[in-house]
Formats: sequence, structure tokens, C-alpha cells
Amino acid sequence: MALIKYKPRTPGTRAVVKVDRSHLHKGGPRLDLTAHQSKTGGRNHFGRITTRHHGGGTRQKYRLIDFKRDKDGITGRVERLEYDPNRTGHIALIKYPDGEWRYILAAKGMKAGDEVRSGADAPIKSGNAMSLRHVPVGSLIHNVEMKPGRGGQLARSAGSSVSFTAREGIYAYLRLKSGETRKVHIDCRATIGEVGNDEHNLRSYGKAGAKRWKGVRPTVRGLAMNPVDHPHGGGEGKTSGGRHPVTPWGQPTRGYKTRNNKRTDAFIVSRRAK
Repeated sequence: MALIKYKPRTPGTRAVVKVDRSHLHKGGPRLDLTAHQSKTGGRNHFGRITTRHHGGGTRQKYRLIDFKRDKDGITGRVERLEYDPNRTGHIALIKYPDGEWRYILAAKGMKAGDEVRSGADAPIKSGNAMSLRHVPVGSLIHNVEMKPGRGGQLARSAGSSVSFTAREGIYAYLRLKSGETRKVHIDCRATIGEVGNDEHNLRSYGKAGAKRWKGVRPTVRGLAMNPVDHPHGGGEGKTSGGRHPVTPWGQPTRGYKTRNNKRTDAFIVSRRAK
């Protein structure tokens, strides 16, 4: 894939950098593999904002992705690659010989006409899915399950992957991009290779309106607010009130550990790099 830059004929295109999507399908998705998706505007059932900076955006349909990859022993063919507005990576439309269609995450290097397979007898090839007990140690994998049969949860965004570093007993040891090493049961499934569209992070939106198309509303700095609205607000000039950076509700934002899930602590071998 290549990056596309525009001549600065207007202020809105001066800083725009896009990722070439000429290889993707030009039409809409398969409607039987989509679901209705309503906007919440970041509000709960009381109408109060619970997630800031959400709202607006283009109307979208949710694509039903096969994260479980449980259609074993049948070779599917990649019909086409598509853009998915709900995720950073691209998706692939798979056609199986029995007439079933499914969407999967498009692996890096995947193209129309490729064959994909899942199960213990699947070859070690990018885009194929199998249990971790059948994956060679040292492989790069994505769409990794955390519980057998639940469906992939780890490494699903554009360009992401997990390193399969060791296998010991009934557990596989995985090193995540964050630096964390985690234990996962070897019956959990994963897909070989990396997620495609790895140049996604090089995109520059170029103007505020492009973020509004995505449903992202403006973010106001706490420093620019009044004291009644934010702990950093007020002051004659720039001041944060003589305190460390905090959220609007007073919770520290730098170095303060918020994880509280003792149930899964035993599966983390080493914490992420600071």
C-alpha cells in the first residue's frame, strides 16, 4: 500500500495524508452479514454523557466478523477485501464451497483469490486459523482467543500481532506489543500472521471535520476551563493548580494504576513495559 498526499489547493487538503485503498471493493458490504448500529452520542439510558467526545458521525452498518474461525476442514476462498468503518484493519469476504459467506480480519499480504483454512490440518500460512497447540513457537499471530471458543480478543487492530514465545504444559506464552507477557490455554485459537493495513497509523486527517465524520467530538483542555469545570481550570495565566495532572473528576492520569481484575492476574507473567 502507498500513501496519498494532496496538493494544497485548499486549507483542508494541505495536511491530508491518506492510505491508498484502490485495492478494496468499491461497493457496499453483503447485507446479510451486517447489523443495524444506532448512535448513542456517548450517553446512557438517562441521557447523561458517560463517554466524552462521542457524537455525530456518518451512519454505519456493523459488519458481522467471524472471530471464532470455527469452520474446520473446509477451504474458503477470498472473494474480495473491504473497508470496515468499525475497525482500523480491513476485512476479507470468504466464500466456502457449501455456499456460506463469512467476513474475517484480513491478514497482511492477503488478496482476492487466496485460500484460507482453519483447524488442526490447516497449513502454517498467513490467514489460516488453528489452536495454539498446533502453532509453531516463534510465530507471529493475531485474533487470539483468551478462552477456548470465545472468539479472538487479542491483536485485532491494524498492523497488530502477538509473538508466540513458548509452550509449557497446557499454556502458551504470548508477548504482546505493549511488552506484557501473558499465559493463554493452548486450546485457544489464533490466526497466523499480522493484521493488514499496517500503514493506518501514518494517516493524517488534515482537518477537524474529518474527525467529526468519524463521530469524534472536540476535546477541550482542562487548562482552558473554569475551576468549576476542571481541577486544572482557572488561574491568572497558565497553572494547573499546583497539582499533578488529573481527570475532570480528580483521578490521576499519569502512572496511576487503574487495573483491578484479580481473577486474571495469574495469567500475566510480566507486566507491560513502562
